[in-house]
Amino acid sequence: MDNDLRDDIEVGIVKISDEVVEVIAGLAAAEITGVVGMSASLVGGISQILSGKKNLSKGVKVNLGEDSASIDLYLVVKYGIKIPEVAAAVQTNVKKAVESMTGLSVSGVNVYVQNVILPKEEEVVEVEE
Repeated sequence: MDNDLRDDIEVGIVKISDEVVEVIAGLAAAEITGVVGMSASLVGGISQILSGKKNLSKGVKVNLGEDSASIDLYLVVKYGIKIPEVAAAVQTNVKKAVESMTGLSVSGVNVYVQNVILPKEEEVVEVEE
């Protein structure tokens, strides 16, 4: 009879904030080769400069539902990479990381490539020689 009582008693609830999911998604995206960084909005860039802190959720927007999440990523990629391959790798890695760490179901990972970083001139000269 004790076992029946224990099953009915709730321990509590666990809530995961948007910022936590944003940091997880941002770090998972940064792990992919070809991703140089994330693109911040003007407001996010100014607040990072004023606070002096590195914003790990920069370039990530999360919409949390009851048990699912939709994630938008704004990426900066390296010139010369195959963008569709990098975007697919980012989607897979972010979905896997968020689902395994939070238990949320990821309904979609939308990737927006905002910029391409060109190699420095020194690197170009070395390649030509």
